[in-house]
Amino acid sequence: MFIATLIAPGTLAGGDISAARDRLAAAGCAPGETMWLDDGYAADLRFDAAPDAARIALEGAVAATDIVVQPALGRAKKLLIADMDSTMITVECIDELADYAGIKPQIAEITERAMRGELEFEAALDARVSLLAGLDDAVIEQCLRERVAIMPGAVALVRTMAARGALTILVSGGFTRFAEPVAAAIGFDRAIANRLLVENGALNGKVAKPIVGSATKLDTLLAARTERGLADSETLAVGDGANDLAMIERAGLGVAYHAKPIVAAAAAARVDHGDLTALLYAQGIKRAEWVTG
Repeated sequence: MFIATLIAPGTLAGGDISAARDRLAAAGCAPGETMWLDDGYAADLRFDAAPDAARIALEGAVAATDIVVQPALGRAKKLLIADMDSTMITVECIDELADYAGIKPQIAEITERAMRGELEFEAALDARVSLLAGLDDAVIEQCLRERVAIMPGAVALVRTMAARGALTILVSGGFTRFAEPVAAAIGFDRAIANRLLVENGALNGKVAKPIVGSATKLDTLLAARTERGLADSETLAVGDGANDLAMIERAGLGVAYHAKPIVAAAAAARVDHGDLTALLYAQGIKRAEWVTG
């Protein structure tokens, strides 16, 4: 048995569910029971066969609606591994630091290419950090205070999963000076990120090695899975950039969140329209069960 979850920001209608059900039937997926999770926001359509065909059939079936297709068994996850920049927060921290240094366009262009998979992440990070040499260390706290905003739905996602017994880990190719306070504010159990090196009160243009990149994110997923004695199917990974792809492909539910094309094309699930609470609906968790405080 499989489930297709339709998720929309208060605009989902009964006719939309009927149209999706018709598409499933036409694709040979043998649709069964349908059930609202929250009226207007999310609904489940159960079906018996051909999940790959279902994904294709439902792609673009309902305007401004995210659709997650997965096995019904084990949809509630026990491990969350999440990216930070442009996933759990709304900005890329290194680009914002660069703005204080007056070189945001130069660094943002490298960031964009790295996240699209056009540049090797570790080399691109070294190149960007080197351009920040001499930036006053105090700017980091200023940037955190003035520029960093939590992504809508992040707190509900993390705290709800934690309350249900899941392990939650933030793994960022960004920097500990941002990741640690962000993780604490959202409610993550752990945070892993890169460490900027400082000399005489200023960034020295270097980052501690080894760099936290794609391999670290995947290794963190695998190690945490083993630590908790979980199957791959019990894990959830979410991110937006090319350095998130390995963990997204390995997780039981790998989600491309408002992601770069290379990630969106490879991920089993995408959230293009909604916020991070879509990942709660994907697990069958209704709004009344969310933890937000």
